[in-house]
Amino acid sequence: MKLLHRVTPIAMAFGALLLAGAAQAADTIKIGIPQPMTGPNTQYGTQIQAGALTAIETINAQGGVKGKKLEPILIDDGCEPKQAVPAANRVVNSGAKFAVAHACSGVTVPAVNVYEQEGIVAITPGATSPLVTDTTKPHFFFRTIGRDDQQGPFAARYIANTLKPKKVAVLHDKQTYGSGVATQVKDSLEKNKVNVVMFEGINVGDSDYSAVITKLKSAGVDLVYFGGYHPELGLLLRQSREQGLDVQFMGPEGTANQDLVAIAGPAIEGLLVTLPSDFTKLPGNEGIVKAFRDAKRDPDGAFQMPAYAAVQILAKSIEAVGEDPNKVADYMHKTAFDTAIGKVEYDAKGDLKDFEFAVFKWDKDGKKTQL
Repeated sequence: MKLLHRVTPIAMAFGALLLAGAAQAADTIKIGIPQPMTGPNTQYGTQIQAGALTAIETINAQGGVKGKKLEPILIDDGCEPKQAVPAANRVVNSGAKFAVAHACSGVTVPAVNVYEQEGIVAITPGATSPLVTDTTKPHFFFRTIGRDDQQGPFAARYIANTLKPKKVAVLHDKQTYGSGVATQVKDSLEKNKVNVVMFEGINVGDSDYSAVITKLKSAGVDLVYFGGYHPELGLLLRQSREQGLDVQFMGPEGTANQDLVAIAGPAIEGLLVTLPSDFTKLPGNEGIVKAFRDAKRDPDGAFQMPAYAAVQILAKSIEAVGEDPNKVADYMHKTAFDTAIGKVEYDAKGDLKDFEFAVFKWDKDGKKTQL
């Protein structure tokens, strides 16, 4: 017996809506942007979002990619390792095949596995730990920022050749990023015959660092390098000044957050940080800087231009080979790109063949100047 089904006008309308929705979805290219939107490290996520969104809006205004608009998918990872896999899975579940991925190394390391397994082309503008690309040897994962084993030796050479301290203490926050870059600095200082008299971890979230400051004073150090993020460094700076330890402090790009000014107060004066070079001054970036300003976003920071470059690279690759992630990844591995951070070329692991770090100095008003 043959069953007859009556198609009602309501069912037809519902089907038409589904088809329209599918057609609309197909008309955009989704780009996941999983970043810290809550927690103490939101400023890093804000910088990356500013760069990625400005690039997406600029490209869309120029007609998009292959006639399609880029669609940003904003996701919060809290800069929390426990949120890494859930945040990466939200990128997957959104339908995005591309991502401007996590700022924090501790989140990025576990998230890489998700992107590799799901075939999502992701670029981090912020995660500098070598573990990001050394652990899995990824095919789909890339960076638009240098590694800590580029940044650490750069900082160590500056310390050895320019600052020439007699006794150095290297502190870190015991986390993936902080301990990693601190170890790179310590090892490079020792290779440069600089006297590292102290290498010690502190606890994230502590409010009183008097014990370690007492050790620093007893050791007679004249320079302290700290690997980690701004909340701990801000307290170290302020409490060191209050307790009579007035020595040179230096840190990596993860400490260079404007909230550091509020935490450290006047003790921020003289702090040195290694950061990506000021790409807003790169010839040819005048239009990009104007796009930031027109959108009422700040282009000045560690991660805005690397994030802008990440979107540029994804867009240029999709334009060249289409939306197949495997083809896009293959193209990225073998292509040189002109971007907001200059020429970008990748090695077999998705790391940059070259990246320009610079040293910046903070003044008493919380302004940074490239040295």
